[in-house]
Amino acid sequence: MSRVFPAPLRPGDQIAIVSPASAFAREEFDAGVAELRRLGFVPVYDETVFAREAGYLAGTAELRAGAFLRAWRDPAIRALLATRGGHGSVHLLPFLDRDVLRATPKLFIAYSDNTSILSWLTCQCGLTALHGPMLDRRLSRGPAGYDESSFMALAGGGAGMNLTPDGLLVLQPGETIGPLYGGTLTQLVASLGTPYAFDPPARCVLFIEDVSERPYRIDRMLTQLRLSGVLDRAAGLVFGEMRSCDEPDGKVTARAVIQRVTKGFAGPIVYGFPSGHTTGPCWTLPLGVTVRLTTAPRPSILVEESPVG
Repeated sequence: MSRVFPAPLRPGDQIAIVSPASAFAREEFDAGVAELRRLGFVPVYDETVFAREAGYLAGTAELRAGAFLRAWRDPAIRALLATRGGHGSVHLLPFLDRDVLRATPKLFIAYSDNTSILSWLTCQCGLTALHGPMLDRRLSRGPAGYDESSFMALAGGGAGMNLTPDGLLVLQPGETIGPLYGGTLTQLVASLGTPYAFDPPARCVLFIEDVSERPYRIDRMLTQLRLSGVLDRAAGLVFGEMRSCDEPDGKVTARAVIQRVTKGFAGPIVYGFPSGHTTGPCWTLPLGVTVRLTTAPRPSILVEESPVG
């Protein structure tokens, strides 16, 4: 499928705030909206964003999908940004139409549970997207919650940007080039066997991250990706921080599990990229575009292609 690129974000552009998954705290919402204004954008939203359902969802599936589609179809809006993850974004997928979304491409910015939407947009719709900060506990915290440089650069262009955060570990050396796909491991695996399955192309670079999943669960999910053929398609692997994924006593770690499950993988493997569920500021990654993953002289991701047109 040919790729479709949304327009770049510029100061003064409208960004729609949507809640595809769980509900949020109002103070986090207000602080995040204020941060978007500080960056020069115009946040817009309707009252459905504050809806609640079943104690953990931001409204019914129909309500959440309707708000998402209204924002996507609105020619005045340049991007959609999620309030938070949690659970529920997968409920929207049956209401979304590939042709409609491709006809009016927009940037979707999110992570966590919203990987359900991110992976479908990028793998099955041919759109690009940003794995980056949401309002709740990210933009709401200002520089302590997200990396402003990667967010602003990639939302506005980003080709040629070299992403080299501190703390990256090389699990396997090498260099490769390919389109970047991925997100939160739990959601990637949960999609398999559905019409919305995570289905990246051959020779891609996979980004995989998660939070608070015990090592044996990381093993199970990575093994499922391997047995489904997804890992075999990848030319390179980038893992997130895997925050709180070690056993409390430290005897079994997520990193050790990853090294064991990926033994024999032919390409470079990097561990600790701070995007998604991070201990410090959340960096932004461009999904659906070509990047160069290299481990020397230091591990980095070079953005070869802009996620916006």
